[in-house]
Amino acid sequence: MAGQIDARLAELGIEVPEAAAPVANYVGYVQSGNLVFVSGQVTLKGGEFLYQGKLGDNVSLEDGQAAARLCAINIIAQLKAACGGDLDRVQRIVKLGGFVNSTPDFTDQPKVINGASDLMVEVFGDKGRHARAAVSAGSLPVGIAVEIDCVAEIA
Repeated sequence: MAGQIDARLAELGIEVPEAAAPVANYVGYVQSGNLVFVSGQVTLKGGEFLYQGKLGDNVSLEDGQAAARLCAINIIAQLKAACGGDLDRVQRIVKLGGFVNSTPDFTDQPKVINGASDLMVEVFGDKGRHARAAVSAGSLPVGIAVEIDCVAEIA
């Protein structure tokens, strides 16, 4: 039987993929006590990197927000793996760290990362409200527009 969070995801029409395997010498997440530290998640969907480019150049604000939302879905996939498949164990999204591949004059990083923050609240309700950083990056792996990491508390 699906839990409340799985039901909410279905209601929102969101399919959570299997957690992506790391591509270098790290793991997708680490649990320490009740905290889960999720490695930076990127705009990977179906084995393809989507939303490549720079905000302020060839990626629109709206596409940046969609990229952040995709990163958040991939974070949820890692959390699902950390929780043994039961997302109802997530007690709190504690913090998101957002990195935006952007030009030096681009200043809307917070608006971009709202794509992830908004999704966390849509999915987890008040448990999805979190602390956050939204910073510019001169470049990101394979030219993606956004990367986001997460700290969450689980039961």
